[in-house]
Amino acid sequence: MAKICVITKKGSIVGGGYSNRTRATKFNPTGKKRKFPNLQKKRVFVPELNKTITIEVSTRGLRTIKKNGVYATLLKAGLVKT
Repeated sequence: MAKICVITKKGSIVGGGYSNRTRATKFNPTGKKRKFPNLQKKRVFVPELNKTITIEVSTRGLRTIKKNGVYATLLKAGLVKT
């Protein structure tokens, strides 16, 4: 399974960490590192469908679900049918 949030569509990014000393001298570069979103495996109950759905969602996606409601958020993401 891909490490992508189903709600926010967040994926991994590549970040390279350079100190100011490294930038000044180009000595001993630190290289690049892949950074992944904070994904949580959650079981959410959808009262409109009377079902429990297991989703892998980022913490930002959990806040979106809390704000807009489970059914509306999953409907917008295309995970449930009307």
